[in-house]
Amino acid sequence: LKARITNKLLKTIAEQIMRVRRPHDVIVVSIHWGSNWGYEIPDQQRRFAHALIDHAPVSVIHGHSSHHAKAIEVHRNRLILYGCGDFLNDYEGIAGREEYRGDLALMYIADFDTESGALAALDLVPLQIRQFRLARPSGADAEWLRHTLDRESRTFGAAVMPGSGGRLALSWQRG
Repeated sequence: LKARITNKLLKTIAEQIMRVRRPHDVIVVSIHWGSNWGYEIPDQQRRFAHALIDHAPVSVIHGHSSHHAKAIEVHRNRLILYGCGDFLNDYEGIAGREEYRGDLALMYIADFDTESGALAALDLVPLQIRQFRLARPSGADAEWLRHTLDRESRTFGAAVMPGSGGRLALSWQRG
């Protein structure tokens, strides 16, 4: 994200959303931002995500660019996915970034209060990319992904906990 955050920019985005928004819509803003590899969330990204939620009826900020899952935050009961990683890709077998486990993927299943647009629950389904197909990862790989997401998300007040049926669940301070 290289554009400077300005009130004019936020106002323009909010006006565009309000023009097309209908009752009970869950508004998703999808942004290609951040580096491909690494867990750092630049302050500018976080400020922009917060400002967008503060000025527009956005329920989800869907960040994509990273080739692995990054931190999750809930701001004012709105979901911020800083980097969703790849669901399927053509990077399989490319060496050099193995420590990020780009072969591990997540399916994000979010429930929202459609009256308010607030996040009610987030389940995460760990998957592994093998031969351009999605498969269930081993227990150890799913736990590595849970632990990594939990470590990165706790910085932003969220936790990734074991869920039921092999899923993971997001926990956050509701307010």
